Formats: sequence, C-alpha cells, structure tokens
Amino acid sequence: MPQDMQAIEIVAPGKLVVTRRLLPMPLADEVLIRVEAAGVNRPDVMQRQGLYPPPPGASDIPGLEVAGTIAGLGDEVRHLQLGDRVCALVTGGGYAQYCSAAAELCLPIPKGITAIQAAGLPETFFTVWSNLFDRAGLQSGETLLVHGGGSGIGVTAIQMAKAFGVRVFVTAGSSRKCAFCRELGADAAINYREQDFVEEVSALTSGRGVDVILDMIGGDYFPRNLKCMAFDARLVQIAVQGGLKAEINLLQVFLKRLTITGSTLRARDNAFKAAIAGKLRKHVWPLLESGDIHPVIDTVLPLAEAAGAHALMESSRHIGKIILMV
Repeated sequence: MPQDMQAIEIVAPGKLVVTRRLLPMPLADEVLIRVEAAGVNRPDVMQRQGLYPPPPGASDIPGLEVAGTIAGLGDEVRHLQLGDRVCALVTGGGYAQYCSAAAELCLPIPKGITAIQAAGLPETFFTVWSNLFDRAGLQSGETLLVHGGGSGIGVTAIQMAKAFGVRVFVTAGSSRKCAFCRELGADAAINYREQDFVEEVSALTSGRGVDVILDMIGGDYFPRNLKCMAFDARLVQIAVQGGLKAEINLLQVFLKRLTITGSTLRARDNAFKAAIAGKLRKHVWPLLESGDIHPVIDTVLPLAEAAGAHALMESSRHIGKIILMV
C-alpha cells in the first residue's frame, strides 16, 4: 500500500489543482477504497466556488461518490472484505486515488455495471430516492414533474419513477435534451426556452396539475411551480440554481393543501443515509442488474482533468453524469 496518493485540491480563488496527499486512514466503522472512478456533481462545483463548504470532519478534497475496490478495513467492519467491489456515498474525498467511506454507505457494484458507471450511482440515486419516495411519498399512478430532466438527477428520477409506475414530465433546455428524456421514458418533455411549462403542464393534465415536483432551480420557478400543482401535491426543493428568493401567493398553498419541503443530503448522519442505502439495495439494485434502469454517462475524463469536468458541468451541455477516471 502506498503512503501517499494523487488527489485534486481546491486552491483560492476556486481553482482545482493536482496534488499529493497522504492516504486517508479509515476509522473503525469505515473502509478504504482504491478508487477507480469518481462522480462529478453540482455540489462539487459549489464547493470549489466557496459556496458549499464540507461539513465538520469531512475531507476538503471534493467528490461525493466513488467506485472501486476495498483496500482497507476498519476494526469494526464485518460485512465487507478486502477486494470487494463497491460504490459508496461519501462526504468528501472522492477526487483521489484512495478514499475512506462509511462501511454502511457502501453498496456492491451491480452485476453488469462497470466501475465507471457505478461511480455515477450513489449521489443521484440516494438523492432521488430520499426526496421522491421518502420525503414526497411518490406513489404508483401519480404524476411527477422534474426540472432539469437532462441532469444526473433528472435522468435518474425519470427512470426510477417510471419503474414504479409514475407518469413523468420533465423540463429541459434544448430539443436534444428533450428528445433524450423522451427516449429514456419521460411521458412529456418541455423545452423551457421555447415553451411555458405552466401552460404545458396544464394542457397535459387537463388543468389538474401534477402530484409531485422535484425542483433544483428555485427562484422564479417557485411561484410557477405552485400553479402546476394539483390538490394535495408536494414540491421538493433540492437546489436553488435560479436563486435563493421567490415571491409566492400563499393563498394557493392553503387552498390547494400543498406541501412544500426540501432537503440536503451531505450533512445528514450515516444512520439516515444507511437507511436509504438499504432501500436502494432492496428496491433499485435489482432493476439495475436486470437492465430496467441504467446509468447515463455523458463524459469520462482523467482525474487530472477535474477542472475540465467542472467547466462542462457549469456549461450544462451534458446529459447525465460526468465521471473522473482514476
């Protein structure tokens, strides 16, 4: 086992550079993963920009999801072994050759899935399950609107919701992305640059509205979302790319009995995340192994080109996941 490793470090003013770091030492309930690939996510970009600092105790190295081989075991870990191939949700440290991870947040790489594909699973799959199925209580037969249908979250939400019998509408910013979302299973894709999604949702639902909205935009989307919601509908806010503030008509909230909620995942404790991991392994991992759901990978870049991966993420030209190959 080497004593140091290649990693990506954030230096002021918000730049990513290749550096050498000592290998992390796994705690008693952790494992050390020899990373083969790491997923790139919007929170990584925000961390680089100084807008999303890691929680206390987390690595300052960016990267929230990895896939690879277990190379070290903490003293209390019993259900995993050296050499096991896993993907894991981590609180940081993914952009490196080695990364420590809570053992209970490691999931086996599904059969038929490569490490590069598996590296794009944890962050989006944990997020989508937690927010759509646990928080919003999405049920078979309901209708879902997903903003950002071409994003990593979006393509995961489309597939997962369709697998559980949900009607899915998405918004996306180009005809190419809309076509891809429809091919992936979306029942309708709305080009928000050319169409008013409020009018389109009304037409698609005969004026009823949708049962659940998954939104990562915020800003002026918030009052428009309320107009799209059916009685007893739920809005889940998971990011605010369009702005932190919005003015809304509260009359709509109580007349339609709306539920407005939101969440972040990174700062939640391991017990909370482990519960999600158990549900994913039971309900979603079989769908990955059967091919009913599949990872959507847009671009794979070497670890040293992490800055280019962030530039692509910020351009929003990608569809699905951006992966760093270690």
